[in-house]
Order: sequence, then structure tokens, then C-alpha cells
Amino acid sequence: MICVALPGLAISTEQGQLTGRGLEGFYRSGRRILSRCQVRVAGREPLVVQAQMIASDRARFTGTLRVTPHGGPDPDVVVERTRCADGTERITLRSAATRPLRLPVEVALGADLADLGAIASGAVGPELRASVRDAGLRWSSPRGTSCVTADPPPADAIASAGLLRWDFDVPPGGSVRVDLKVRLEGAGPVRAVGRAATSPVAPARATGDDPRVPALLAASIEDLQALLVRDAAHPADTHLAAGAPWRCGLAPAEALAAARMVLPLGTRLAAGTLRTLARTQVAQRGLRYGMIPGPRRDAGALLAPGCTGTEATLLFPALLAEARRWGLPEQDTEELLPTAERCLTWLLAAARGGPYLCDPQPGGPVRCETQAHAHRAALLGADLLDAFRRPGGNELREWARMLRTAFRRDFWLDDRGGGRPAAALAPEGRPVPHLGATAAHLLDTGLLGGGALAPGLLDKVQTENLARLLGSPVMDSGWGLRGLGAKEAGYNPFGHRSGAVRVHETAVAVAGLAAAGYEKEAGGLLRGALAAAETFGHRLPEMYAGERRTEGSAPLPHPAACRPAATAAAAAVLLLTTPAGIRPDAPAGTITLRPLHSAPLGEIGLTGLNVAGGPFSVRVSRLGLAMVEEAVDGVQLGV
Repeated sequence: MICVALPGLAISTEQGQLTGRGLEGFYRSGRRILSRCQVRVAGREPLVVQAQMIASDRARFTGTLRVTPHGGPDPDVVVERTRCADGTERITLRSAATRPLRLPVEVALGADLADLGAIASGAVGPELRASVRDAGLRWSSPRGTSCVTADPPPADAIASAGLLRWDFDVPPGGSVRVDLKVRLEGAGPVRAVGRAATSPVAPARATGDDPRVPALLAASIEDLQALLVRDAAHPADTHLAAGAPWRCGLAPAEALAAARMVLPLGTRLAAGTLRTLARTQVAQRGLRYGMIPGPRRDAGALLAPGCTGTEATLLFPALLAEARRWGLPEQDTEELLPTAERCLTWLLAAARGGPYLCDPQPGGPVRCETQAHAHRAALLGADLLDAFRRPGGNELREWARMLRTAFRRDFWLDDRGGGRPAAALAPEGRPVPHLGATAAHLLDTGLLGGGALAPGLLDKVQTENLARLLGSPVMDSGWGLRGLGAKEAGYNPFGHRSGAVRVHETAVAVAGLAAAGYEKEAGGLLRGALAAAETFGHRLPEMYAGERRTEGSAPLPHPAACRPAATAAAAAVLLLTTPAGIRPDAPAGTITLRPLHSAPLGEIGLTGLNVAGGPFSVRVSRLGLAMVEEAVDGVQLGV
């Protein structure tokens, strides 16, 4: 159970006690500032009867005790612990006894000040020696100092045992409480960006026939708010951390992809993400000039690792262009335009006059999804340059046309089933034929003006065949889109790039299939992801096992998955807004709706969205008809 309010985390098992084993503990900026917090009442540990996440940043554990001698089997004391990622824990004891109780309470504490990476690899030393300080305990090492204070102050504080003690007199039906506060000395209090009134994520809500829809949207928005991080040097700019507990920092490609999927919740997150990454762009002349740097990412057993910097560089101009359509002010767009131009300059230079972009540069494979990202960046980038009367649009469109022609010729592999796109072309030109979820990016063509979509790399027949494959049992696990087809060599239902369901790519597939008119396939994947979300308490992890869904089964969690994860939470927003088919063009003052006529989720209402710079609400009926219920003044419904 992971509570998140970055830079704070609190990781617990369902037993509630922090024992110091595994990842358990309170964290601040990747350092465990408290590893052990064990409560005993009258010399015994409470029996935990319920553990639940009550928000993205807090969990509640309810335990019971029987302290009255000869009182029968019924508990007469309830112990409730509310643990929050900001480093606080409230312990409340409620008596159900018919006579006054004297309750001795002990809290055993420990800290190792270990880094999360060291804990994950098992390289953790012993607990540090505690000292008594004020109303609590303190631990110090060369890595820092942490302390715990208690209110009310303990009657005894024993440093050698790491123990705080109280003796409470509790009347019949009465209650007492202890508030613990954990902090890293020298660091200010945890102030979660998402909890501020200035959060860049609109607090949208959903209603409808399916009760899972509002629960998923609410949980996903909470997770997005919990993962928001300020740029330390420019605190007005916020972006999403990749996920907890493993990746609480900035992952450029994932931050851009997530910001793009949550554009229905406003453009401020996109603007903050773009500004943050613009400051990282390579400015030194050379082969990498214009790139947004990013680390290598494993691509499974069949391909060499790819460079997320390539993906981020291609996503930057696409996000800027689409954010403008969704309502990013022209002044903000123009401020970021030079960075986008340098990204597009890098794209054409990296293609070296040819139709393809290899990844990583130079000499890597020509990946299917990289060509999809590059094609989208070229067309949306050209549109953006034209809008601000900058040169270069025609050259980008010509290159995109050359890429389309070559891709349809070289990447499409004919077979008896109608054919499929290759996953990549090896450096020597040999097609890598396996079918994977990355092919879904071929359907994500990008939004142009007037509600129109950019052309894709596939022709109509190829698109139809890909849609059929994505909706088939080979790719659709029943819980979402597998990373690799179940019949492919190397398929592993837990392989994070070779079989596991990744929520981001499932959402990309749903939106792309819906936009291309393949509602049956889109609806099947959408309902599967919604069913999976329910089994995860509506907090989707970034990935889970791609095993086939059967009656009474549930998706198996992936042990290395982040939960919450930025792309998973953002993907939920994309999944739930896809049935409405919202396509804004804020500069033109229009919003076009292309709802799914099959209404895969029944009636659905979305309120509190932020489109074209103002509040937006839409309802889709069971017949698949969409009606705008609220929109900013002056915006017209497009045709």
C-alpha cells in the first residue's frame, strides 16, 4: 500500500505495522526516514481487520484488541492508524468497554536513512542508534538526520530500545489519540503540489450507467495530483514524476506522454512539462543538437534498448501543437516554439535525407513506433510552424510523405491473415516480424485544426488489418493489450515489453481504434481495462500480467510495476474521454465531437473538464449521441 505526496512516500503492508522489512517505511526524496513503527497496546499488537487506501496520499488500518479479562471473545478496544505520505500518523484508540480502562501504549521506532535503491537491492545496513530529543527520538548518519515527535509527549522515551510509552486512562466509550510526525531535518514540510489550489489538473468528475467509471476517474486524478512535482529552479512549472515507488523523478518521454493524455483536464500541466524539458534541450552544436535527453529503455528480448530521448524529442512538438488546439494560450505557445523548432531540426538531420529515423542514433534499428512518433511530429510540427508563419512546414510535410510511402512498402508484411506491420527493420534492413503493442502507436496520428486528424502511416486496408489484430485474442488479453502477441516467440505474460499489459499502450490503442472507426475492437479493450482497474481498487498500475482473462479470474500484479504511475493514471483519463470523442480547436473557437455510437460504457457524463481555456461538460447517451452541457463562452460546436 503506497501513499504518495511527492517528495513524500509511505509504504506499508496490509498489516499496518512498519517492521523495517522490505520497502516498508516513510520516505522523503528517495530516502527512508523511518523504517520501523510498531504499536503495542497493553503489551499486545492489535489484530488488523481492515486496511484501505482512503486517498492517494493516505491509508487507514483498523485493528482490534480484547483487554478486559474474562470479557468473552468480543474486542473492546479499536485501534485506528491513519498514515499519510507527508510523514504524519495518527493513532486513535476507542474503548467499547463498560468500565474505565488504563491502557499502556508503546510505539517502537527505528530508522536506517537508507536510499530506496539500496533497499530495493537488499544493500541495507542495521538500524541507526537513536537519541532522545524533545518529545520523541532522533537518528543521525552522514546521510542526514531524521526525527519523530509525538503529541501528546510520551511519558517515557527510551533511546536504547527506540521506544515511546504512554499510559492512558480511557472512560467507557471514550477515545484517546497520539499524533506522530516524521521529518528529515533541514527539509521543509511536504507540500504536495496536487493538494494546492493552483493544481494544474482539473478536478473532473464522471457519472453514468457504469459505477466503475466515476471511481476510476476520481482515483486517477488523485494519483495524478499525488505525482505532481515542481521544478526546483522554476517552482511555477510542474510535471509528473514517472511513478512510485521506483521512479519518483522526471522521465521525459513519460512525462510528455502523460501530459498529452490529460489535455482534457487543462493545458497547464502540458505547459509546465514543456517548459521544464525545454531547459534540458541540447544546445551544443553536434549530432544531438536539439534533442531532449533521456535514458535508454529496455525493449524486450527481440530488440536492443531504445532511447527515450528520441521519443521525448518527437513528443515535444506534437504535445505543443495539440496543447494549442486544447487551449494553450498563443503567448505560451510562441514562447515554446523555438524549442519545438530545434526538435524538428534534429528530426530532419537525424533522418539524414532518408525516409526513416533509427533509434538509438546512429545505427540502431528502425522501430515501428519511432516512425509513428516522427510522422506525427512532422505533420503537427508543420501545422504549428504555419500557424506562426515560421518556415519549414513544407519540408516537414514532404519528409512525412516520403516516410509514409516507404513505410507502407517496407514495413508491411503480407501473410495469409492479411498482413501485419513489422516491429522494426534491423540495421541491415531485415524486418523484425513480431506483433506487439507498440504497433498501436500507428493509429495515434495526432490532432490538426477543425477537429481533423492527421493522416497515418498505414493505408485503409492496412489499418483495417491492424485493427483486427489488436482486437483479436492474440493481443487482447481480456484485461487490456498485451505487449507482445501470445503466439509470438519470446512471449512472457510478465515480460514488461514482451507480454505484460501496459495501460498506456492499451489507452493509445483504444483511442486510435475509436478514431479510425473500429468501435468493436476499441470497446473490447476499453471494457477490459475498466474491469482490470476494478480489481486494482481503481488505482491502475503501469503494467500487469498479460494472462488470458477467464471467468472468476483477476489480472496478476507485476512485482516491478509502479503504482501509482503517471502514464497509467493519465491513460485512464484518455480511456474515459474517448467515448465522447472531444476534438477542440481553440484558436478557431470550435469543439468537434466524434462520440462512439456503440456507447461501450453506456451513458456517461463528464463534468469539470477544462477545454479551450474554460470549463467543459459533455454527456454521451446510451445511443452514442453526445451533448455539450457546458462550454466556455464564444466556442462553437464544430461539424
